[in-house]
Amino acid sequence: MGLYFEDFEVGRELRTKSRTVTEADVVSFAGLSGDYNPLHTDAEYMKNSPFGERIAHGMLVASIGTGLNSQAGWFEGTTVALMEVTYRFKAPVKFGDTVTLVLIVREMKPTSKPDRGVITMDANVVNQRDEVVIAGTWTTMMKRKES
Repeated sequence: MGLYFEDFEVGRELRTKSRTVTEADVVSFAGLSGDYNPLHTDAEYMKNSPFGERIAHGMLVASIGTGLNSQAGWFEGTTVALMEVTYRFKAPVKFGDTVTLVLIVREMKPTSKPDRGVITMDANVVNQRDEVVIAGTWTTMMKRKES
C-alpha cells in the first residue's frame, strides 16, 4: 500500500530509482504517439542541429518519470485523483541519458471531506548529472488514514 496524506510533510523529498532512455524507447514512443518529428527520428537531420544528435520526446521523458513514480509504490492504492500536472522542458534528453524523478512536497491541504487531502509537489526529472531536464508540478488528491 502506498503513502497516505499524513505520511507526507512539506519539504519531504522522494527520489526514485533511475532509468536509461534508449533508442528503442524513442522508436516505441514515436509509434505509439504518432510523433515522428525528425528531432527524435532522423539522425542525419539532427547532425546539423544545435543538439548534434537525436533527442528523446519530452513527453516520453515525462512518462518515464510517472512510470518511475509508479514503480516506487508511494501512491499505490492511496491516490484518489491526479488533479493537475504542469511541465517545463529545460534541457534535452539524449539516447543513453539516465533519468530519475525527484518529488518535493510543497503544499498540503486537507479537504472538506475527512477521507482525503491535496498535495502539491515539485516533480522534477533529472539526468545522470543531476541537471533538471523537466521541471514539473503535480497536484494529487490522496487518501487519508482512517481515524
